[in-house]
Order: sequence, then structure tokens, then C-alpha cells
Amino acid sequence: MKIKTICRLATTALVFALAASANATLIDRGNGLIYDSDQDITWLQDANYAMTSGYDTNGRMNWDDAITWVTNLSYGGYDDWRLPIITDNGNDGCNFSYDGTDCGYNVDTSGSELAYMWYNILGNTALYDTSGSYQPPGWGLSSTSADGVGFLNLMSYAHWSGVEFATNTDGAWGFQTGFGYQGGYLKSAEYYVWAVRSGDVIVAAVPEPVTLLLMFAGLVGVAGVRHRRNS
Repeated sequence: MKIKTICRLATTALVFALAASANATLIDRGNGLIYDSDQDITWLQDANYAMTSGYDTNGRMNWDDAITWVTNLSYGGYDDWRLPIITDNGNDGCNFSYDGTDCGYNVDTSGSELAYMWYNILGNTALYDTSGSYQPPGWGLSSTSADGVGFLNLMSYAHWSGVEFATNTDGAWGFQTGFGYQGGYLKSAEYYVWAVRSGDVIVAAVPEPVTLLLMFAGLVGVAGVRHRRNS
């Protein structure tokens, strides 16, 4: 096969790889780290790492213990892990609705890293639809993957955020991954913890498509020089 043909085919493949990476929301960075490009945060692929790491029997803990666990967590060379953010974006406390508020079902996902993941990225459906109808088709935690990237041990139960409940400091915001409810929960209750950190991570073993493109360009140049010498 001629060098020009090889170059054309390889370039086309790399263009498709670049396009796929640019359009993907979830990008597997390897070593159990998943980059969420929509929210510019990195999630642990294992959503119940507190259990699988042996830290806790089942991974469920009260809010104070959850804060302690995530604050002391070191994984993948990073020690700035935290619990997801949920923003109280209405009047202080729960502004319950079936659509578009900070509390209830089908919430305003722009203010919640957990809700954005559950609704917008994974594409799950809440227990109530936006009109308040109960159990619409496909409701519940039916999807734990997107863009060909899957999460492990995402439990169908409440998960803590790292944000206290403004109107009651005995509570904190949480998100129920079983049926898409967001609201305040007593800190003494035991729920799951899913670690996240701000920004992307760089894993040398998984080159970015742009890096691959530069590497390929260099190899093509070397091949061209050799071809001219042998002609």
C-alpha cells in the first residue's frame, strides 16, 4: 500500500477519534478515573469505593463520617477528593417541585453534580414525571453508563453531597439514585458516598487523540524520508 494511502486512512481514523473525544461527555482516563467533560470534574469509576476498598462494610455512613472519609481519601495520585456539590438555588431549604427547582424530582440539574450525572448524562427517569404523574415508563436507576463508559457499584439508594442543609444544620443535601429525588436528609442517617474531584486528570498511559495525532505525524515524516531515500 502506498504511503499516501496509508496517510489518508490513518488521518481519517484520527479525525474520527478526535471527533469522538470532543463529543463524549464521559471519558475513561484509566485507573478507575472517569472525566466528566460537561461538568469539568473527575469521578471515581467505582461509586462505592468506600466498600470495595475495605474502608466500610457496605459503604453507607452518616454525613460526618462521609466527610471524614472523602477528606482523607487518596486515589490515583490525588488527595483533593470531595463529595458532590448540590446548590440551594431557591429560597433557603427545599423548594419542592416535580420540575426545575432545587428539591424534588426532575430538579434543576445545573445546580447539582449528582442530578446532572443521573439525569443528563446517564439518562435516567424519575419516579414522577414533570407533571407529577407517578411511575412513568422506565423510571428508576436503569442506566449506569454513557459514551461507552460504565460506572461500578452505583447503588440504588441515597447519596450524600458535601453541602449542609441551610434551614437545618442537622441535615445535608443528598440525591436518591434509586428514583431521582433530591432534598435534605438528616446527617445521622447512613447513605452512600461517591467521590469526585474538580477538573481533569492526566494519565500518561492513555494518550489524548491530539498527542496521538502528533506522534503519527512524526512517524509519517520518518516514513516519507525513508521512502525518498529508497526511491
